[in-house]
Amino acid sequence: MPHSFQFALILFGIMGFALFVRPIQKSWITLPIFFAGLGLGLGPAGLGVIDLNIDDSTIHTVAEITLILTLFLDASKIRLRNLKAHYALPTRMLLIGMPLTILMGAAMILLLAPDLPWAMALLTAAILTPTDAALAQPILADKDVPTRISEAINVESGLNDGLALPVVVFAALLMANEATSNISLTPLAIGQFVGAQIIFGPLAGIAIGFVGAKLLDMATHHKFTQPIYEGIFFLSVGLAAFFGAESIGGNGFIAAFVAGLTFGNAKKTNHKFITEFLEGESTFLSILTFMIFGAVLAPVGLAHANWTTVLIAVGFLTIVRMIPIAISLFGEKLHFYERFILGWFGPKGLASILFALFVAEQYELPHIDEMLACTVLTVGLSILVHGLSAKPLAHHFEKTMQKVKNK
Repeated sequence: MPHSFQFALILFGIMGFALFVRPIQKSWITLPIFFAGLGLGLGPAGLGVIDLNIDDSTIHTVAEITLILTLFLDASKIRLRNLKAHYALPTRMLLIGMPLTILMGAAMILLLAPDLPWAMALLTAAILTPTDAALAQPILADKDVPTRISEAINVESGLNDGLALPVVVFAALLMANEATSNISLTPLAIGQFVGAQIIFGPLAGIAIGFVGAKLLDMATHHKFTQPIYEGIFFLSVGLAAFFGAESIGGNGFIAAFVAGLTFGNAKKTNHKFITEFLEGESTFLSILTFMIFGAVLAPVGLAHANWTTVLIAVGFLTIVRMIPIAISLFGEKLHFYERFILGWFGPKGLASILFALFVAEQYELPHIDEMLACTVLTVGLSILVHGLSAKPLAHHFEKTMQKVKNK
């Protein structure tokens, strides 16, 4: 069927969800469950109405723009000054828990699939480490959950995709170098390339994000601009950071993340429209990504799934996530249930999907089908188990903590 008809069907699905969002939100159905399921049902694994494939240029264009703007939008929401009261938990989870998760995940993959190159194990672990707060919204929105717990989950999710990106790029480059027989890069050459990527990228992001924030402050102060153009300016800063970094040899995705972090914290004036615009655009991009996941990625991943990939997926949602987080929180005064919540709610979603699509497009790697299978199974299981468990665990939080206080 023509692409225009297929995208029309996708948009009809989005329209339907938007019209009945309140009744849907009161049920067990979350946004990721709805749209991933819709994509799966309409895709090759279901009715076959949508026949887009992973090599389609349209898919990669949508994925690339979504990844740029998602990194920029997520980072722009983080207020560093607000972390002073609750910095300990997310700092420990990011600086201790996240590296341990990548290392433990890579080790588990090599244990279950010893024939897999270590670079691919590292790449897969880095793709599956970032978390997605969208799958834990009931926990974040529930007033009975302490601010320090919800803030820790939110901040970790906002930052870990940007922190995982250099590892994804580095591992993908190593794997590509290992797989290419006619061109062999020395460790020094790889180091120089990766160094340029992770140095020039942040520098471009800081410069463009800071200048963008100050220019918007100035235009707002002198009443030169209007609300609708503030939103356009905001998204343009993110895209400018990406292309600016790419033009000087830096990594554009890292630049977009750093630009968002810089822009959000350097901007002095309050722009309510940007916040509303940001939330709408972010939700729309998330919807498209979960639809692509169900219709395009899921059939490929399921076709190459086996017991090894299933065990890897289950491992990343349980021990590979929960043990490193438990280690990172050692010494903190937390109840067991609080530690459990922080460990359990490491759902895999948007970043893992986009990283997998990014790697599939940018690099011709062996074992790419196995990586996609691990990603599909991990994200698919996460959408279900975290989506279904978020509300019950949030409601149970108050009862559990009340029992602790009464003892």
